[in-house]
Amino acid sequence: MSVMTTALRDSLKILRLSGMLETLDARLTQAQGGELGHLDFLQVLCQDEITRRESVALERRLRKARFEQQVTLEGFDFNASPKLPAAQIRDLAALRWLHSGESVILFGPVGVGKTHVAQALGHQAVRQGANVRFSKTSRVLSELAGGHADRTWDRRMRELIRPDVLILDDFAMRQMNASQADDLYELVSERQGRSLIITSNRAPSDWYPLFPNPVVAESLLDRLINASHQVIMNGPSYRPNKRPKGPSGSSKPPAS
Repeated sequence: MSVMTTALRDSLKILRLSGMLETLDARLTQAQGGELGHLDFLQVLCQDEITRRESVALERRLRKARFEQQVTLEGFDFNASPKLPAAQIRDLAALRWLHSGESVILFGPVGVGKTHVAQALGHQAVRQGANVRFSKTSRVLSELAGGHADRTWDRRMRELIRPDVLILDDFAMRQMNASQADDLYELVSERQGRSLIITSNRAPSDWYPLFPNPVVAESLLDRLINASHQVIMNGPSYRPNKRPKGPSGSSKPPAS
């Protein structure tokens, strides 16, 4: 290794340009073989560093999203049910709703793939540079309730407001008490202009009776529903298609 190459390596280490450092030998070989001119050599090294930084940033955003599974729309089997609105879901993958500060509501019976699609849309947003947070709605309500108890409610609320996309899975599963309804009202109000993705087993029109205060329900849900793309997901359960196959090729029943 030449003295000049050693000095270049040392400089890249000091500057923390590990993307350039990792590909330096390959790029030097290309340059020495006449494949790269001086400017080309510098340009591809810079692109190597940009690619590495983008990859690191993507991994960081994926970790912060706290997805239950790393799933994509490319991995979703739309043939599992002809009733699924495949065209509408694929259109949502363009993320125009995100750029407009709108939300997405996915609702339908248990097992049709709502959580998969919600996380896949979140994954798509992460790939486009957005910050995403996934959580069960019950967990969000528990976190905020804990904030009331230990006086960290403001901090916890800010953490939920901050992401570009907040995914609330299993929304409107059960009756809410007054404190939970008020917390949801504050969350949705403070996130106005920032996108939500909501999954629910109930249609939005069936959410109103779950709130103890009709005025809070009307104010919160009208604001949420009117700024959302509603996707009705119907058909047979998607989950049996994901079970591991037994020796005979049939799906194994879930463990009891």
